[in-house]
Formats: sequence, structure tokens, C-alpha cells
Amino acid sequence: LENDKDILEALNALSGFFVRNDLRSRRNLRSDIEKRSLAINEQFVDAFGKVYSSFNTLRSEIEAMNDSCKQMTERLMAAKTETSDLISKTSKLHNEKQQLQMRARLANLFLEKFQLSPSEVKILHGSRNEPIKEEFFDALDRVKQIHNDCKLLLRTSQQTAGLKIMESMALSQEAAFERLYRWTQSECRMLTGDSAEVSQMLARAMEALQDRPVLFKYSLDEVSSARRTAIVRGFIDALTRGGPGGTPRPIEMHSHDPQRYIGDMLAWLHQGVASEKELLLSLLKKVLATDTAALVKEVLTHVTEGVCRPLKVRIEQVLMSEPGPKVMFKLNNIIKFYCSILSATLSNESPLVNCLGEMDSLSMKMFYASLNSHSAKLLDKVELPPPNLGPTETLIQGLVLLRELLASYDAPVAEMENRQIDLKKILSCIVDPLLQMCTVSAASLSAADMACYMINCIYCIHSTLALYEFTDDQLEKLKAQIDAHMDTLVSEQAGYILAQSGLSFIYSTLQEQQNSKIPLSSVHGMDAKSVKSALIKFDSYLSSHDALLMPHCTLLLSTKIRERVQKQSVELVCNAYESLHKAVYNPFNEYKEPSSVIIHTSEQVKKLLS
Repeated sequence: LENDKDILEALNALSGFFVRNDLRSRRNLRSDIEKRSLAINEQFVDAFGKVYSSFNTLRSEIEAMNDSCKQMTERLMAAKTETSDLISKTSKLHNEKQQLQMRARLANLFLEKFQLSPSEVKILHGSRNEPIKEEFFDALDRVKQIHNDCKLLLRTSQQTAGLKIMESMALSQEAAFERLYRWTQSECRMLTGDSAEVSQMLARAMEALQDRPVLFKYSLDEVSSARRTAIVRGFIDALTRGGPGGTPRPIEMHSHDPQRYIGDMLAWLHQGVASEKELLLSLLKKVLATDTAALVKEVLTHVTEGVCRPLKVRIEQVLMSEPGPKVMFKLNNIIKFYCSILSATLSNESPLVNCLGEMDSLSMKMFYASLNSHSAKLLDKVELPPPNLGPTETLIQGLVLLRELLASYDAPVAEMENRQIDLKKILSCIVDPLLQMCTVSAASLSAADMACYMINCIYCIHSTLALYEFTDDQLEKLKAQIDAHMDTLVSEQAGYILAQSGLSFIYSTLQEQQNSKIPLSSVHGMDAKSVKSALIKFDSYLSSHDALLMPHCTLLLSTKIRERVQKQSVELVCNAYESLHKAVYNPFNEYKEPSSVIIHTSEQVKKLLS
């Protein structure tokens, strides 16, 4: 029962109107259900009647609509028959319109790609007085692009159009370049100030003009002419007027100081060349088609040409005033230094570099002339050696000059090989006359005094040269001369010791009788008693050998040389004693009991003297 849906639905409907469950209600249930069914059927009949009436109305309207559609269809068919020609013509015109629109779009695209706009034409063909702006370069780039694009047309069937467009663009391009060159020329002529600046438009103009080498060259010529005038005016102002407000002071104010005067002029030019180089690099920073470095050097060569004459005149005036070898040498170093620096910035054919090269040669020539004159004066007035046999005042002054020259020469302003050659020449101009002066000065001295004096003088020269490079050859020569004079002094010291110790006569007689066939003891003065007496005196020397030093040895400036002289002189004395010892013990010389004549052996004497 619970699964029967029909019964459940019937019971659910029954519960809607069967409210009371009593006897009467159960008896009248059938009649109530029939009455309710009848009422429902009556309601359905009434509702269906309304629906039927609505369907009849809809049917009449649909029939009326159908009649209208038939009429409209008949009319459309009639109109279609009448307008078929018009429709075909309209379709044809519509297709033609689409084709014309397509052609118009293609024509507009072609014109946009291969023609200039009126505003661009106006910009390119503007008057000369109008300033150049960024739009001008954009238009010029577009002309160039159109001209290049026309090359593609020449490869197609549109060769005639391509040639005409190229001709038109070429005319526009020439007019634009003419206007650009005139404007650039005007701007370059204005670059005459001390602190000129390159505008962005001018740099862009130089970039554009590189496509026209002739106009580009003319523009650079204008720049170089303007900057040449500016740097000449600035150099003259720096010489005569100084800086703004008088700071720094005019360079001419220091003309009394040759070194500062020439140094300030060359320093100003060096700074000016560096500033001009920066200005040119700023001007050509966008130029890529050519060698910018070569262009800058070429322009700088012309820019700096104007300062050559005033600079050369002033340097020549200073050099001709003969300031002396020391100042002249420093001036040569200054000129050589700035010449080497500027030659790296300017070309080798630059008039300024050639001018400094000429001044370098002239200053070096004047330096050698001054140096030779100074050396000649040394030999004109030769001083006598001082009592202490030390260097004379003239030699000291000459060494001071040499020291100052060598100190100035330490600056690496020249190539190594050239420096070495120049230094040898300088040394020969100073050292050789000094040595000659010392030799002439010592001509009247004794052998020992001359040797001591020459050793002291040469030692001073050697000590001065030993502090500097490239003097090895000269040092070797000086050392050889010291050794020669030291040999003389050693010989004199040994002779002095032998004479003071009593062995001088004995040793000289021994030397004379070396090849004699007569026994040495039979020679006059060489008997055992005389030899023994001399050796007793020599023994006193052994006990105090420092007392027999020559005064000359104490006057030697070099402790090392003094010790060498003492050592070598002692060796000579020892050799002489050894020769005497051998002669006494030689049986041929017939000395009886030689051990009583000569007591000490050679080794003992060497030990005592050492």
C-alpha cells in the first residue's frame, strides 16, 4: 500500500476536503467525491472554452498575416524583377569602390614611404636665418632613408618612379646640406671664446656633414681657424694681462726667472692643447665614419700653429741671454719634456712640435757652448793646491755644477739611448777639463804630494759620479787613474819606511848586486855588522810602525784608499825584508851565523806589520 503511488495521491487529495471522519461523512463520501469531480470537470470546460476562443482569434490573425505575407511576397518579386539591373550595377560599383580604396591606401602608403610631408619640406628648405632644430635632422634622415629605399624600386618594374623620386630626394638633400653647412659655418665661427662649448645641435650637424666630405672638411677648417685665433689671443693675454682679475699674474712678470718663464709658457700651451683636444672630441663625438684621432691631430696642428712665432721669439730671447750652463740645462730639460708630451697629442708634422724641437736643439747647443766656456775658464786661472792637498775651490764649484746637472738629468724626458749619449758628452765637457785643471795645478808638486793631491781630486769626482746612472765608463776611467796615482804613493810610502827604518841603503845595494858574482858580505856597507846594525833599527820600526807613516797618507780623504796605501806599502816592505832574509841565509853571500845577523823570519815580520 505504501508503494502504490496512485493510492497515495488519492488519499492525499481526499485529505484536502475530507475533514471530519464521522458516520455521516463516510456515508456521503461517494456523493462528495462525485460532486467534487463534477465541479472540477465544469471548471475544465469553462477554461477550455476560453482557450478555444483564443485559438479561433489566433487562427484569424494568422490567416490575415498569411494574406499580408503573400501580398508582400508578390510585391517583392515584382520589385526584384524591376530592380535586378540596379542591384547588379550597385554590386559592381561596390567592388570597384573596394578596389579604389585599396589603391588609395597603397598610394598613401607609397607616398608616406617615398615622399616628404609638407612640414618636412618646409623644414629642409627653410631660410638661412632660421636656427637648426632636432626636426631638421629627423627630416634629413628621412630623405636619406627614402633615397636608399628607392634602390629597391630600381630592382622592380617601377624604375621610372624610383629614378624620379631619387632625383627629387637628391635635390632636397643638397638643399638641406647647403642650409646645414651655412648654419654650421656660422656656429663654428662663433667658437672664438676662451671657454667655448659645443652644442648638441652642432655635434649632430658634424655627424650629418660627414656624408659630404668636402663640406665636412670646410667646417673643420672654420673650427680650426676660430680656435687658432682664440688660442693665440689667449696666449698673448696670458703673457701680458694674466688671468681674470689679474690671477694668475702675467707670465711676462717672471721673465727675469728663465726657468719659470719658459716653464709657465709651455705649461699654458700644454693645458691649452688639452682643452682644444677635449673641445674637438666633443665636436666629433658622433662622427663614426672616419678616424677621429687623426682628424683631431690634424685640426690641432693648424690650431697651435699661430702660437709658434711668439713662443719661439721669447724662448730665443731667453737662450741668447746666456743664463749659464746650469739654467740652460734645466731649460733644455723643460723644453724636451713638453716636446715629448705635445708630440704624443699633435702630429709629427705639427709646427709647434717642430718649433719645440728646434728650441731643444738650440738650447742644447747653447748649453754645450756655455759648458765649454765654463770649462775654458777653469784652465785660464789654475789654483795652487791647498796645504791639506784637498780639492781646490774651483774643483768644488765644478763638482757642484756637475751634481746639479746630473740631478736635473734624472728626469726621464728623453729616450734611454739619447740620454746616455748626451750624458757622456756632458761628462766629457766637465770631467775632462777638471782633471786637466788638477794635473796642471799639481805640476809643481813632488811625486808624493802630486799623487796624494790627484787621488783626493779624482776621488771627489768619482764620489760625485757614483750617485748617478750611465756613468759606469767614466767611473772605470777614474778608478784606473786613482790606482795609478795610488801605486806612486805606495812606492813613495814604502821608500819612506825603508829610509826611516835604515834599510834603504841595504835594499838598494841588494838590488844592485842581484846578478853580481861577488859575495854580498864583501860589498862595502853590506858586511854582517852593518846589516845587523840596520836591522836593529828596523826592529824599532816593527815595534811602532804607525809612527813611520808619511804625512801624505793622513791627508787622503778616502779611508779606504788610505788603508789600501798602508797595506800595499807594508807588503812592499815585507817583500824587501824577505829578499834581504834570503840573501843573508844564502851561502853564496858568505854570511857567518846568519841567525845572529837577521833575527826575525819573513813570516814574523808580516805578522808584526799586519
